[in-house]
This record gives sequence, C-alpha cells and structure tokens, in this order.
Amino acid sequence: MRAVRILSAALLTLGLAAAPAAADSSPSPEASGDNAAGPTRAGTSFRTATEVEQGQTATARASTGDYLYWSFPADAGQRPTVRATVKLPESHAAETWQVDVYDGLRRRQACQYGAQTRTAGAGTTSVELACVLRTVRAWSEPWANDPLPGTYYVRLTALTLSADDLGQPVETELRVESKEIGGAAAVDGSLSEPLVPGIASRPEEDADDDSPSAVLADLEPEDGWTSGWWSDRWVWTAAGGALAALAGVFGYRLTRGPGRPRHVPPGA
Repeated sequence: MRAVRILSAALLTLGLAAAPAAADSSPSPEASGDNAAGPTRAGTSFRTATEVEQGQTATARASTGDYLYWSFPADAGQRPTVRATVKLPESHAAETWQVDVYDGLRRRQACQYGAQTRTAGAGTTSVELACVLRTVRAWSEPWANDPLPGTYYVRLTALTLSADDLGQPVETELRVESKEIGGAAAVDGSLSEPLVPGIASRPEEDADDDSPSAVLADLEPEDGWTSGWWSDRWVWTAAGGALAALAGVFGYRLTRGPGRPRHVPPGA
C-alpha cells in the first residue's frame, strides 16, 4: 500500500508540473487582444518593410498594384498565423490578391493551410487572406527550408486586375498571431543568432538626420530570443524519469513476495 501511495503522489506531481507547460501553449493575453494598435503604414520592399509586433493590427492605405511589406519576429516553438484583409472600392472588376511570407533569408515559406490566394468578384467589398506557417524550429540542416527563429516578411499584392482598376485606393489590415507548440516541436541544437536582417530602413522620425548609417531590425519576441534552449520537453522528461524509478520500486515490491518470517531462536 505504501508503494501505491508513492505512485499516486508521483502522478499528482506530474499533473502539477505539466500544468504550467499546458498554460504556456495558449496565446498570451497581449497577443490575443483585439484592440492592439499597430503601425499605420506599409513598406514597398524588403528593405523598407514596416515592423509589426505579434498581436498588433497593422493598417495601411495603398493603391491596387502596389507591393506592401511588413515584418514580424517569430521564435522557436511558435506557429505563426498571418491574416490580411483588403477593403476594396465600391466599383471594381474581378481581382486576385495573395499574401506571401518569407523568412530572414528571404526564402519563401509554404503555408500549411489557409486561403493564401483569393479572387474578389466584381462588387465585392473586401477579401480576406490567411497563411498558417509551419512551426518555427530552433535548428535545421543547412539544405532544409524549415522556418527558423528570426524576422519574417509579409508581402501583400494583387496578382491579377484589370487596367481600369490599376491605382484605385484600397485599405489593408494585417495581423499576426502565434500558437505555442512547446516540446512537441523541440529539436536538439540551436542557432547561434536568430535570422534577423543586419540592415533595415531608417524610421521616419530619423529621416531629417544627416547621418548615412542604417539601423538594425530591433523587434524581438516579448520574452527575448530563446533559440530553443528551453521547452516543456524538459518537464516531461524529468517527470517520466521519476515515474520510471517509482514504477521499478513498485514492481520490485510486488515480485519480491511476502517478507521473510522473523527468526526465532531454538528453544524459545
């Protein structure tokens, strides 16, 4: 019975240890807020991409035919979801819009699922696009195209449109959120540095500065770059080892049989 009590206590400890890990896998309150204000402009190239935090809603006014660029940070264990909405003019012909995502090396990343390309019929007021990326890995082979920690670029543009619609005003919204996958996506190894571009466009507030130097992309995850050094896999590994040890003790007590009778001296 004592072994049973020990095993029960170990299972309770496992549940308490796994609870924080399960809580970490849900989006943070800051990332899920619907009123998070973001930038009100978009870049026109990779070098001028507007930085946006995850959980913010970025807006921009543009014209059909423009290429709009944003960038956001993504860390190991995250599965980013990019959502874009384009509000179209009242009168227009059929238009096809597409959202693409590139990593810090400007490699195009495939979408696991989501409507990455959509056609808005004549008279449609808006079109919504979505791209769910693969889980960001802490490390990958040099020849692989796996998502890695660092800066990611979003490009939004119209693929096909009529000549009459070229240059018409549109309003766009962009929002990026991530789901924490945790230890299920953990790998052995990590990057020495995240894939963050070394040179980015200068902020508008520094446009009057005569200095020719550029600035680094300074956005990073709220808790900093982890690069895969910690995941809930550590919790499950430690708990599994403790349970294995207790199971060995319990099995030994079951197979040992009843204890030896106490020795009674002759003639007692």
